[in-house]
Amino acid sequence: MAIDLAALFSGIDETTVGALVETMVLAADADGDFEADERTELAVQIGHVVAGTELASLASGDALKTLVDAAYDVLKRDGRDARLLAVKEHLRDSATRKGALGLAVRVVAADGVIRTSERELLLDLAEALAVDPDEAADLVRELTRGPSTGAGPAATPLAAVAGALDAEPPVSA
Repeated sequence: MAIDLAALFSGIDETTVGALVETMVLAADADGDFEADERTELAVQIGHVVAGTELASLASGDALKTLVDAAYDVLKRDGRDARLLAVKEHLRDSATRKGALGLAVRVVAADGVIRTSERELLLDLAEALAVDPDEAADLVRELTRGPSTGAGPAATPLAAVAGALDAEPPVSA
């Protein structure tokens, strides 16, 4: 069954769009390099989310650049942990949070490989957004179907991320 992320964002408002952009910026910056393919994927995904709504203008060039730049600046100023908490506050229901995780997956998978730092961000994001680990793993599996094109020790095949999300968290003694 294909997942329609845009359908998870019914009744979306400008604050939610900003939080979704920030979620994708967090994902794109996880490996320290906000690349062109990640920027393109972010723009495509926001375009899908706001298509046909009164917020469609937010996906236009200048408006989207302003949102992305603001999210990037606040990430650099406040740090990842603070921004994960802020995003959670703006994404109030479980469907929107799950959709935000899906958008993050799409952004980090834009180059066909999810690096270790990106996998860790997805795990942290799923936890911060209180997305059920099984649902998160299913979402990653669904959205990353297809072969990995990356190579090297820093790269994780896309399917392995779903496996990592399936794993039970370690129990502290």
